[in-house]
Amino acid sequence: MEKKTIADVEVNDMIKAGLSMEEAKEFHKILKQTIAEAKGSDAREVWQKVVAKRMLMPWHPHRLHQLIYYSVYAHWDASINGPPLYWFPSLSQSKYTNLGRAMEIYGPKFLGASYKDPVTSFRLFQKYSVQHPDDYWSIILRELSIVFHEVPKCIIDTTNKSKHGGKWLPGSVLNIAECCLQPSSHPRKNDDSVAIVWSDESDNSKVNHMTLKELREQVMLVANALDATFAKGDAIAIDMPMTVSAVVIYLAIVLAGFVVVSIADSFAAKEIASRLRISDAKAIFTQDYIIRGGRKFPLYSFSPLFCSRVVEANPHKAIVIPAIGSDVGIELRQQDLSWEDFLSSVNHLLRPNYYCPIYQPVDSITNILFSSGTTGEPKAILWTQLSPIRCASDAWAHIDIQVGDVYCWPTNLGWVMGPILLYSCFLNGATLALFHGSPLGRGFGKFVQDAGVTVLGTVPSLVKAWKSTNCTEGLDWTKIKSFCSTGESSNVDDDLWLSSRAYYKPIIECCGGTELASSYIQGCPLQPQAFGAFSTASMTTGFVILDENGVPYPDDQPCVGEVGLFPLYLGASDRLLNADHYKVYFKGMPMFKGMHLRRHGDILKRTVGGYFIVQGRADDTMNLGGIKTSSVEIERVCDRADEGIMETAAISVAPVDGGPELLVIFVVLKKGFNVEPDKLKMKFSKAIQSNLNPLFKVSFVKIVPEFPRTASNKLLRRVLRDQMKHELSLRSKI
Repeated sequence: MEKKTIADVEVNDMIKAGLSMEEAKEFHKILKQTIAEAKGSDAREVWQKVVAKRMLMPWHPHRLHQLIYYSVYAHWDASINGPPLYWFPSLSQSKYTNLGRAMEIYGPKFLGASYKDPVTSFRLFQKYSVQHPDDYWSIILRELSIVFHEVPKCIIDTTNKSKHGGKWLPGSVLNIAECCLQPSSHPRKNDDSVAIVWSDESDNSKVNHMTLKELREQVMLVANALDATFAKGDAIAIDMPMTVSAVVIYLAIVLAGFVVVSIADSFAAKEIASRLRISDAKAIFTQDYIIRGGRKFPLYSFSPLFCSRVVEANPHKAIVIPAIGSDVGIELRQQDLSWEDFLSSVNHLLRPNYYCPIYQPVDSITNILFSSGTTGEPKAILWTQLSPIRCASDAWAHIDIQVGDVYCWPTNLGWVMGPILLYSCFLNGATLALFHGSPLGRGFGKFVQDAGVTVLGTVPSLVKAWKSTNCTEGLDWTKIKSFCSTGESSNVDDDLWLSSRAYYKPIIECCGGTELASSYIQGCPLQPQAFGAFSTASMTTGFVILDENGVPYPDDQPCVGEVGLFPLYLGASDRLLNADHYKVYFKGMPMFKGMHLRRHGDILKRTVGGYFIVQGRADDTMNLGGIKTSSVEIERVCDRADEGIMETAAISVAPVDGGPELLVIFVVLKKGFNVEPDKLKMKFSKAIQSNLNPLFKVSFVKIVPEFPRTASNKLLRRVLRDQMKHELSLRSKI
């Protein structure tokens, strides 16, 4: 798309973008008025006025949204002005957000005369939370539905210097699942509050509801059945889609003092088996089938007709839930139980729906989760009862989850977002929204509409699929007050499309890790937002960006380098089940102001204006002609070089005979497009040289049907790099 300024946009451009002549004339008239009102303002103010007037409607063609947004920012120089902004906080509305309300109460006390208002003083308040975590976490413990059986002696104890992260809430005893299930006055939730809404793919015309009381009684029923079957402290796996039953099982395991082992339902038998072995799981909850698009895919599968997964992983015991109806439609192994038989173990109890929770110290293990395991054995990461407090506090502060919100995020309890979503809803008094089926099609989009979802979480590849298939056309997503995104780097144009579905509501970018139980950088509703960028470190999180010698850059300097996290981080891991925690997260990291920095592994770019862009992992950097750059930075430019591109992946490889690294771009084309590699090579080179560095040169372009990814959808550039090395090696022998 040519760089035409907003003042140059004419009626004909709008017709080309999909409007009728009459619509285009009316739109052009309003646009000219808006530009006139903003005369002398910079592009950000022009865009802010365009959004405030709601000139761009969710049902307008995406080409029109592109035309206006890119024209407004046509001559924007991000190297001088920082990233272009698309969403701006309202001072009046900011005081009704969770964090804004708290800042109005505590800001004058903590910051004195420096405090102005939630928007102006946000950075000061965030910095204060890093320097005074006791004050901030005291607020959070009052805001979340946390009830201690025994209260903590203090917020943090740092006397034991061998514990880099300190000891949080020492002496406290609780059951975090009970906190999710009991009514509370603040946040306000009672027995009749809607805890979960859900819909089945097979009948998505119906939205089902479950109250807090109904959820609690189901969880307690399962907890009693667990007691009848297992010994206290046993690790019990869950390998199934994130259904209502899966949520009930998860909470029941924690309520009854057992340990959840999280396994994604996409894993093959070998991956399931390794996680069962590492965790020493005594059993696994699973489904007979996974239903997607009306088709049955075996999950338990004890049948010679199918490639079995759970059975082949050879768990000690499996409890099998039917995907449809009440009967398991397959033969089970002798030691396994159907869901119905498992629950029948409590038939003799007078009150099977009542259970007395098992109270444990706050640092007791509740959940074993795993890293992606892209190289070698996956790391077994231990969540304690601190972890849910951390992730729910992030949802409270950064995503502004409140009572009355309906929070949906297509995910799985095998990945960190599953437990994060669960706790973020129930500890904040919000409603959890679940869709039993594929999130890729129109059925999911209709559920978002019909369930009244107010906060929708995504991953960028999911947004790309929605946009490319146009499956949300005609649906109303305007009840959404904010989106969230995590898992991989966001595409600006895809985010433009997503935000426009709800009159340009903010997309809160989240980047963290399973071992942090949270995000260390995020967006925030008290700050202007830029597509694909993070506006702040999360509350109480401190970090530095390190240069090649491990020396921190000044906090106000634009730079690129590896992140070093401050070690005092409530909810972060302090042990691993199958690896040396110190070696993984601390060994080799520098000291900073008396703190041993914690490794995270991200390469982070701090922009002018203090925004952050993730440039990939430390092992995704490349050296092109002596200049270090990242795969993500190059991919952002290449993704927009041709309309036929679905996505790109940039890697560098050393020539077989030595010499400077060669830049290789892998490409997945959109369906129906056919572009020659040489043509793309020219376009990529031109785009990279004009947007990044004139010295960068594209050596090869490879068009492939799809990219290799981990089970959590992270791009495996390492695999592409190995493929290219092998190809160059073969070429050198010809």
